[in-house]
Amino acid sequence: MTVLIAILIVLASAAAMELVAWSSHKYIMHGFGWGWHRDHHEPHDKLLEKNDLYALVGAAMSISMFAVGSPLVMGQHAWWPGTWIGLGILVYGIIYTLIHDGLVHQRYFRWVPKRGYAKRLVQAHKLHHATIGKEGGVSFGFVVARDPVRLKQELKEQRRRGIAVVREAVED
Repeated sequence: MTVLIAILIVLASAAAMELVAWSSHKYIMHGFGWGWHRDHHEPHDKLLEKNDLYALVGAAMSISMFAVGSPLVMGQHAWWPGTWIGLGILVYGIIYTLIHDGLVHQRYFRWVPKRGYAKRLVQAHKLHHATIGKEGGVSFGFVVARDPVRLKQELKEQRRRGIAVVREAVED
């Protein structure tokens, strides 16, 4: 195994995690897992949310892959890419924590971007939080953000069709 292959596996795994995160957010967190995710969409002054339990799920995925790749754990049955996949999941988790919890929700630092992709990420996620309840919604990814103008149009269409209840600030 070369270092280049390991790096490519880490990068591909981190990129793939955005797809995993998007689909889990849309179909699990806004589906049967709403019980853990609900408090993330409601105002509160607590340090931790039930939603933070999803970070433990991500950590378990990463740790599991490290274990699968470890000869110490799996012996001769260790699968060497597992270690690098676990590292990719960890890298995504760090990026998610900095962008979603840090930048978007300002849990760790205070900075409001005025332009560029960081501003787009914040706007897209604020539009995600524009719905009341788990139905409908836009922008389920955490690192990839679509154009906020299009997202706002989608929200208006969802409201018109009765799919989503949208907060007043977005309705105009």
